[in-house]
Amino acid sequence: MLKIAPSILAADFARLGQEVDDVRAAGADYIHFDVMDGCFVPNISFGLPVLQSLRRATDLFLDVHLMIERPGRYVERFCQAGADLVNVHVEAGSTEELLKAIEAVKALGKKAGVTLKPATGAEAIEPFLPLIDLILVMTVEPGSGGQSFMLDQLPKIAAVRERIERLNPACELEVDGGITPSTAALAKAAGANVLVSGSAVFGAADRRAAIRALRGA
Repeated sequence: MLKIAPSILAADFARLGQEVDDVRAAGADYIHFDVMDGCFVPNISFGLPVLQSLRRATDLFLDVHLMIERPGRYVERFCQAGADLVNVHVEAGSTEELLKAIEAVKALGKKAGVTLKPATGAEAIEPFLPLIDLILVMTVEPGSGGQSFMLDQLPKIAAVRERIERLNPACELEVDGGITPSTAALAKAAGANVLVSGSAVFGAADRRAAIRALRGA
């Protein structure tokens, strides 16, 4: 079944625990937690203290997306703070550095992922694919919410799915950026099985109906 991962970037931070409880009750599978450092991407979001607090407030799967430079410096701390999966950008360091970061995550019993920016080709995942649990394809430029889905990323999603089926069939394929019911259907048809959505879920008057619409149910 298609999994839905609401992004808390679109939540009401003043009542974050209740917001997460609400989307869990509405049928969310994961919570997507975007960490931005103001360097790798232009914006700054939140970090370890918020993750620690959120971990105490929910047992939902926490999908932590590190949009930060040299993520290997921090992956162990994010695991210890409560991440279930830590996801690093392939553009954020050398292949050697990122492989070490992935190994550190796995050594702590957590899941590991890699993310591709829109300009990065599907072939960039190949050094990491045998080791990881999830690949995230960005269908907007990372760093802020509310952008429109980039249709030119659909062939890349399909190319990533082909590599997953060939090299690591257990790996999940996540898509993030401009996800609405119509673009969710396109991403799913291209091979995605996890969808990140912020405003389409947290901004909906009926969050259960919003999640059902994203699933296509």
